[in-house]
Amino acid sequence: MNTPIRRLAIACLVLFLALMGNATWIQYVQAGDLNARPNNKRVLDDEYSRERGAILVGGEPIVESVPSNDQYVYQRTYANGPLYAPITGYFSYTYGRSGIENSQNSILSGSDDRLFVNRVVDLLADNQPKGGSVELTLDPVAQSTAAAALAAMPEGTKGAAVALDVKTGAILAMVSQPSYDPNALASHDFAAVRQTWAALDADPNKPTRNRATQEIFPPGSTFKLVTASAAIANLNLTPSSIVQGGSQLTFPGMDYTLPNAGGGNCGGEQITLEHALNVSCNVSFGSLAMQVGQGALAEQAAKFGFGDKVIEQVASSASRFTQGGDDLEAPQLAQSGIGQFEVAATPLQIAMVAAGIANDGVVMKPYLVETVRDPSLRVLEEADGGEEYSTALTPDQAAMLQQMMVSTVQQGTASSARIDGVEVGGKTGTAQRGGGLPNLAWFASYAKSGDRQVAVAVMVESAQATDDISGGRLAGPIARAVMEALLTP
Repeated sequence: MNTPIRRLAIACLVLFLALMGNATWIQYVQAGDLNARPNNKRVLDDEYSRERGAILVGGEPIVESVPSNDQYVYQRTYANGPLYAPITGYFSYTYGRSGIENSQNSILSGSDDRLFVNRVVDLLADNQPKGGSVELTLDPVAQSTAAAALAAMPEGTKGAAVALDVKTGAILAMVSQPSYDPNALASHDFAAVRQTWAALDADPNKPTRNRATQEIFPPGSTFKLVTASAAIANLNLTPSSIVQGGSQLTFPGMDYTLPNAGGGNCGGEQITLEHALNVSCNVSFGSLAMQVGQGALAEQAAKFGFGDKVIEQVASSASRFTQGGDDLEAPQLAQSGIGQFEVAATPLQIAMVAAGIANDGVVMKPYLVETVRDPSLRVLEEADGGEEYSTALTPDQAAMLQQMMVSTVQQGTASSARIDGVEVGGKTGTAQRGGGLPNLAWFASYAKSGDRQVAVAVMVESAQATDDISGGRLAGPIARAVMEALLTP
């Protein structure tokens, strides 16, 4: 073989090997990612024409695929669509997937590796593959109660509510207002779907975003629970320890003062830590934040979940203590200690703070999926008692916070959450945003009755820019209603 022919043969061999390598890379290594692309029309046509698995709450389907009289064979339907939309998300031919429809897509579509045998059986029987089902942790009564309570607020009010099982981290209720109807996005009338999407996308109220997990807001005085935790853990304080009170906190050499809401003096120049929480004293907690220090306060916030996306099953944002790593000046640190300045949290995060305190200092990782089953209802995956996220406090330290939260309900600003015969701990919050934006009303709480222990956080955003908004008056009754729904046999 002469040299030119040998070179041509080698070049052809290299090209052949490159072609084989590329085909192997695409068909084997990249296959999963390519199939998962929401704009993969071949896969989407196949999935959209398949009997997708159901999403259940309380044993009843809230999302399922029903036969349709068109080329796609099945239509995805959402019972009580707006009630569960922030969690279930949507399954749309045009706009892909979101929420549980997205995070649990492999099971729901039937493409999960654990359903391989089912797919082989369907192939041999010449049947279309079926998806498995996903049961959520939600309590349907608590979910409806939270939604109805928010809907009863004045027109245009926005907000969110989250309820957690204290011992496991299971999410028992998660409501976001305003919501939307995912049926309109799952329709086979694609022109109508595009019109619906355009309207939702243009809506300044962002109805497709889950306010409970995706939006972060100044938590106001509910963050004082974190500051109190840091003070107890780092300064060895107890509920009866004396802390600074008075009508305003001053800063030497600075023309700035931090006042209390309403200009009161919190009951005196020197008050107990428990009383400071009862009356939500800005001076006390601003002073404690400076004594604890930025590092220790940030560390305590991180133990409760700040700085982390604490849930993966739905879209979420990380809560924050500060926007960056810069050292805070004294007034900024004091404001941070009362949940202002750059502090921002999701309602889910505030529920985790209350739940961690109620659970003797152990913070559980929140989750939404209770059970995953194959098409024959065989259990493939089941939540088993939850997963610990962190230990934020010792049991003794948590017991002090519980005592202080209970007394805040019994004789302080959180009295709107009282439930006869039930141990209820709570903390109100009113957060200022400035810029003409309305204040936010917050409520963080927990309730214990027998073996049942739940935590609830509520955030209410008024439809009008007004200072006449408070956590106890607006958010507290909603939290109480949800706790009563969960504690009722």
